[in-house]
Amino acid sequence: MTTQVGQFINGQQVAPQDGNLIDIHNPSTGAVCRQVEMASSARVQHAIDTAQAAFPAWRATPPAKRAQVMFRLKQLLEQHSDKICALISEEHGKVLHDAKGELQRGIENVEFACGMPQLLKGEHSKDVGPGIDAWCEFQPLGVVAGITPFNFPAMVPLWMWPSAIMCGNTFVLKPSEKDPSSALFIAELAAEAGLPPGVLNVVNGDKAAVDHLLEDSTIQAVSFVGSTPVAEAIYKKASENGKRCQALGGAKNHAIVMPDADLDNVVNALMGAAYGSCGERCMAISVVLAVGDEVGDALRVRLSQQVETLKVGAGCDNSNDMGPLISEAHYQTVANFIESGVSQEADLVCDGRGLSVEGYENGYFLGATLFDHVKPHMDIYQKEIFGPVLVMLRVPDMQSAVNLINEHEYGNGTCLFTRDGEAARYFIDQVQVGMVGVNVPLPVPVSYHSFGGWKRSLFGDLHAYGPDSVRFYTRRKAVTQRWPSANLREGSQFSFPSHS
Repeated sequence: MTTQVGQFINGQQVAPQDGNLIDIHNPSTGAVCRQVEMASSARVQHAIDTAQAAFPAWRATPPAKRAQVMFRLKQLLEQHSDKICALISEEHGKVLHDAKGELQRGIENVEFACGMPQLLKGEHSKDVGPGIDAWCEFQPLGVVAGITPFNFPAMVPLWMWPSAIMCGNTFVLKPSEKDPSSALFIAELAAEAGLPPGVLNVVNGDKAAVDHLLEDSTIQAVSFVGSTPVAEAIYKKASENGKRCQALGGAKNHAIVMPDADLDNVVNALMGAAYGSCGERCMAISVVLAVGDEVGDALRVRLSQQVETLKVGAGCDNSNDMGPLISEAHYQTVANFIESGVSQEADLVCDGRGLSVEGYENGYFLGATLFDHVKPHMDIYQKEIFGPVLVMLRVPDMQSAVNLINEHEYGNGTCLFTRDGEAARYFIDQVQVGMVGVNVPLPVPVSYHSFGGWKRSLFGDLHAYGPDSVRFYTRRKAVTQRWPSANLREGSQFSFPSHS
């Protein structure tokens, strides 16, 4: 019998009851590995109500005691890492070593949350006026929600709820219905670590569940990661309903390769950045801007040679470099983009279509694909493909490359390969992108900085995790206090108070 996945509400697993089940496929085999319940409106409301009931006591819990839960959770995540990574690989398809890297990045955000009492202590000024003290407090919002994508089923939830609950909020998480099991298991570990019932709740569902979270008046803030059209719609709807929202959208990340770059290192970096996790990363490098034909010709040869050695196979085999795409439907979407590139007369150097993996013939495998001589008007340049497709454009100089990046609608991540410090400094200053790397192809900020792009890669004012998470999940209260002497009686003052 196929295992059925339900919800996590009030500190415990809730078995499916409503009968609205959809299949979860193992992308490596194409077979159904589980079924997940799509939560009814009543079930989503129950999770919200539970979070609301848990809020007063959790808000009153000292931050240092909240942090003890996070310390224990970190230990449990490390202790059960093999199981978590196996769940990620089974439902998402990524190779186990890649799942391990994802989980470690999530654990780093738990580590950041452990130190959050330092960021929550506020600000204090004594004697801003005669006998007057002033300070600021950071107070929690209440019940907040997170909606997370399929490509990082463990890491992205850990971007959100550890910081949110450390700020004193309670949380309702809606993970991707394509691979929800790792998020549910981690919620169980949080309960084992001592998180009180109702502080963290996980509901599985589709658009109806998302709409409920966006419309319910109890939810004070929503964090979302996904495609740009959905991010824009969620931001609009959340804002219309009076909620704070940060909605991280899509990307088209460019890498500029200068003539002075170490091409051996560049090719190695591009292979991992473009084809790791089958290209299903919002920080994947999907565009190479080769400065000069000599650079372009050299990259074409070296990249195509490396593609031939790439080992593609089941996620459970740690010797593989790349696993399958998440679903058959997504496979067809990426294949259609490749066909679009061919029809628009881009030069298809390596074609990943038609790949068959022995023993896994029904898996959703697409090999590494490389296009050269791509033009800016082509769909494979303009649109986010979210698959193992790398496109190369030839540009005459660095300024032309920077102009292309700045003209694109997305501004998530970018990088420059060079040995020239002056060029790097100019690039960092001029490029209109939120996350920038120099000789670093995946410039994902560490947990104590914040993650987010510019332009149509982010809707909202604040980035994810790090210091911005405290600003997003709290509101500031400014207090000015005075205790006048009992012997002092003051007259009325009609001019605006000043400290002069």
